[in-house]
Amino acid sequence: MMLPTGTELAVCNDIAMRQAMGIKKYGTTVSDNPLTKAQWRQHLYEELLDAVIYLKREMQEEQRLMDDQK
Repeated sequence: MMLPTGTELAVCNDIAMRQAMGIKKYGTTVSDNPLTKAQWRQHLYEELLDAVIYLKREMQEEQRLMDDQK
């Protein structure tokens, strides 16, 4: 099996850091968390909403920069 390198390794490291932060904050791993499926879906939904907001902000900033160059 090939070990991750480059970008893939960076993502693996980010996952490890997120896991450590989650354990510190919630006292458990995702695997051991007893949330219901509905609760997991709600968490995912909220995370995806945040991601869309971050993406839109970046798109708006890029558009502002393009408009300023005209």
